[in-house]
Amino acid sequence: MAASTVLAKAVGAERELKVHIPGYGGFISSGMITLAGSVRATPASSSSSCSAGIVRAVATPDTAVIKRSKVELYKEQSNFLRFPLNEELQNEAAGINEVATQLIKFHGSYQQTNRDERGTKSYQFMLRTKNPCGKVPNKLYLVMDDLADEFGIGTLRLTTRQTFQLHGVLKKNLKTVMSTIIKNMGSTLGACGDLNRNVLAPAAPYTNKEYAFAQETAENIASLLTPQSGAYYDIWVDGEKVMSAEPPDVTAARNDNSHGTNFPESPEPIYGTQFLPRKFKIAVTVPTDNSVDILTNDIGVVVISDSDGEHQGFNIYVGGGMGRTHRVETTFPRLGEPLGYVPKEDILYAVKAIVVTQRENGRRDDRKYSRMKYLISQWGIEKFRCVVEKYYGKKFEPFRELPDWEFRSYLGWHEQGDGALFCGLHVDSGRIGGKMKKALREVIEKYNLNVRITPNQNLILCDIRRTWRRPITTVLAQAGLLQPKYVDPLNITAMACPALPLCPLAITEAERGIPDILKRVRAVFDKVGLRYNESVVIRITGCPNGCARPYMAELGFVGDGPNSYQIWLGGTPNQTSLAKCFMNKVKIQDLEKVLEPLFYNWRRKRLRGEPFGQFTTRVGFDKLQEMVNKWDGVIKSPTKHNLKIFADRQTYEAMEELAQIQSKSAHQLAMEVIRNYVSSQQNGKEE
Repeated sequence: MAASTVLAKAVGAERELKVHIPGYGGFISSGMITLAGSVRATPASSSSSCSAGIVRAVATPDTAVIKRSKVELYKEQSNFLRFPLNEELQNEAAGINEVATQLIKFHGSYQQTNRDERGTKSYQFMLRTKNPCGKVPNKLYLVMDDLADEFGIGTLRLTTRQTFQLHGVLKKNLKTVMSTIIKNMGSTLGACGDLNRNVLAPAAPYTNKEYAFAQETAENIASLLTPQSGAYYDIWVDGEKVMSAEPPDVTAARNDNSHGTNFPESPEPIYGTQFLPRKFKIAVTVPTDNSVDILTNDIGVVVISDSDGEHQGFNIYVGGGMGRTHRVETTFPRLGEPLGYVPKEDILYAVKAIVVTQRENGRRDDRKYSRMKYLISQWGIEKFRCVVEKYYGKKFEPFRELPDWEFRSYLGWHEQGDGALFCGLHVDSGRIGGKMKKALREVIEKYNLNVRITPNQNLILCDIRRTWRRPITTVLAQAGLLQPKYVDPLNITAMACPALPLCPLAITEAERGIPDILKRVRAVFDKVGLRYNESVVIRITGCPNGCARPYMAELGFVGDGPNSYQIWLGGTPNQTSLAKCFMNKVKIQDLEKVLEPLFYNWRRKRLRGEPFGQFTTRVGFDKLQEMVNKWDGVIKSPTKHNLKIFADRQTYEAMEELAQIQSKSAHQLAMEVIRNYVSSQQNGKEE
């Protein structure tokens, strides 16, 4: 078929989605169909009962009339993600067309425009790397730092999935930037698009067996589910495949087709021409360590060891996911639930079976409902388990009992276990720029350090000798990279997505808005009498897609209009409970009207040690709403301390004037100034 004809057919899908096409096996919403002339894996039965049977890959020439989303047609006609992307990259236009815009996501890039600018659109591209476990070799970090200055906007951004984002790359520079990343131990392949995204694992570089095994498993899963067709290397490095050798176990698991999982004659044995219905997210961790938000992933894998610390196998959760759509109640965030346990030698086969179940049965007609969480919600976990077992070829064992989860930030100085140290650094909203960027470059380059990106948008410097601790601390402190005890506790756990001005989905601010919001929350804390060391988990997103996982926060802000947010309450500090929407359309200037009564009553009516999220759940939204509606302000009581911090009236009046601008009292502002001063003096003196 001529290229122009294929492109016309793909673009025409935007206007006419109901077309007569060869079917594709497993489109659960529309029946079992397959691509003409291809070999497919016959899906397990989708009936309400799941009968035993062997699944085989068979040629299926039948056709059907089916409605599919336009992206499904783009993928089908793309020659495994090549066409028309390659052609669009070679023309003189500043941007690329709709079809190529969808395909370049699989290569790790989004086309964007600066929404702050008016008039003619200035197209640019965001690149996202793929860093399983958040691992970044020294060489790659230095290259990313250079690329940000030479081809980006001068900053690097750490994401909530342990990757870099590089913003502001022009189309004419894309190939140079991509090829440089590839040739310096990096990749962007599969960082976006309808396939497995970056695999999370605890970022801490501990050398103990449990953490090392979790990270090794995450890397093997990432390798298993990496696209194989070679299109990525054809486009960005002219066919030169720059890859390290993968473990034989990974190759064996990918090639195994004993249970009908593969397209045996396809360049993409697991994904086929259609890849997955939607993005797919996986995390691996060890018991108790929920630094990865394990329950928010399509698959959550937990290392299980015996009493001697020897690895035995894995617990598996399935069905988590954050994204939803405003005013569409049939879309929702969801927590993962236990699927079962597998021996350690079976983990790759089990993960592959789950992915194939989603590939064959996830909806492809409406992308709002294409995530695996909706398939499991429709089927129920028992049916889902039964279908997965057909592709796995075994029964899952009972889920092993786990201890309670806890959030770990890994900020500050820690022992690695091999005589070296690592240092976790808090980075507000993951944005590295200015003096911070220069200081990090100096330290990482001078001491030849590898780094790790955390799922909380922070950075870990690894393999530090003890004699380097003092000089490194001094350089970092001078750039504002403070030790955690000098960082406001509210900032430690806060996260925000980039949102405006570059994200096309953003409804309102997130990253640019969160500094002011956190200061205002701290002012409310001071006003209602909460202590400085008390905190709540705050997460902010500019739209309902939930990239910063706001639906797990104790206090979540989700953009629902210009300068307006939904307020979500009820998450827990260890990220094991789902928040619920408390209020809609709260204007940014009215936040205190909601937050003051909530925090005041939390201070006065909480149980001993009760976190804010659990308090809101226990009290219930009806009573909380009543508190907000009847709020008349803080009932002032005599202060416990009589500290005279103003030496003269002139100083007091100047402080009072500044405080009013920031909606604070003179005392609140003075204490904030004093705390910041003490922090700046003390930080860097410690080893």
